[in-house]
Amino acid sequence: MTGAGGATGRGTGWLDRTDTGSALDGVRVLDFSTLLPGPLATLMLAEQGADVLKVERADTGDEMRHVGPFAADGSSIRFTLLNAGKRSVALDLKSPAGVATARALAREADVVVEGFRPGVMDRLGLGADVLREDNPRLVYCPITGYGQDGPRAHTPGHDLNFAAELGLLSLVRDADGAPPMPATTWADIGGGSYPAVLNVLLALLRRERTGVGAHLDVAMAENLLTFVYWGVAAGGAGRWPTANGEVVTGGSPRYGLYRAADGRWLAVAALEDRFWHRFCAAVGLEPAVRDDPDPTTVRAAVATRLAARTSTEWEAVLAAAEACVSPVRDLADAVGDEHVVARGVLAGRVATPSGETLAAVHVPLAGALRRPPSAAPPRAPDLPAEEAP
Repeated sequence: MTGAGGATGRGTGWLDRTDTGSALDGVRVLDFSTLLPGPLATLMLAEQGADVLKVERADTGDEMRHVGPFAADGSSIRFTLLNAGKRSVALDLKSPAGVATARALAREADVVVEGFRPGVMDRLGLGADVLREDNPRLVYCPITGYGQDGPRAHTPGHDLNFAAELGLLSLVRDADGAPPMPATTWADIGGGSYPAVLNVLLALLRRERTGVGAHLDVAMAENLLTFVYWGVAAGGAGRWPTANGEVVTGGSPRYGLYRAADGRWLAVAALEDRFWHRFCAAVGLEPAVRDDPDPTTVRAAVATRLAARTSTEWEAVLAAAEACVSPVRDLADAVGDEHVVARGVLAGRVATPSGETLAAVHVPLAGALRRPPSAAPPRAPDLPAEEAP
């Protein structure tokens, strides 16, 4: 078996269990997932010291290997960022030999992560029941769109579908009533990767007490409902949210986006009274206006005041007022911001196959819980040759 990360353990495909002081030292993760949700989850496990062995197709590998942008050596930057520090094995899961090898690896694994539609792993002979009979301590974590059961369990979908189905896209509309395109893949990451890591860690913790693993069920679509808990709560009280009508969706003048004189935008989030009063004082909004019960009147007055000066001028004034107002930055400006740099948010490095270094994906792990930094930046695994039977 091949791939970055060192020599394999004796005859098993796994590295020898070691203790470097990382939270997941010695934990073995067999990763059948592709694209984003599963690989990001197993990246976070690898960052905590787990030995992640990625199962790929020998002919094409993970689909993300073919998604741009590409580095100078032709390798996918996305694949490199999501899979640095892992190792790979190529298996034909439609062949008896490939299935036998996968089962042998799973017998020695602590965690299996997969992202197939429900039933696919069962048909391959690698379902949770089979693998957990071989290895009762195994934590088996499938990540799917709609979960392992229910009317939509077998329905294909992507992040945009999940946000549409679960009502998130109905909460904000533009002038002609169209819902906005989400700025990122909320369901993949917030509904898939993060819950997967949380559930895997909890299952491993419980296993320490019980000696038994778990069959998890991470459903990206339904996990989006956590992000709109406030809307579900309102619905439970008999008043479902209306588009642009709630505090966090544009219904309050205290929480919104306003254009400055230079055409740039300011994000105002002066929700609490103390911040709102500071904001109003700083921009010169009269008490009679700021306390007007009609939010449309107040919003128009705020917009007029903020349009009178440039964003740079307002940024200085409102920062001094500590009124919860921020400039809307583009991504390039944001990653170069002095606070981001001072915190070392993107200080980690990964390497492409040719040795070019890139800023590593920022994952929400405390530094004390990550694996120790290596002398050389970690690499994503090369596409391995198919495992011999």
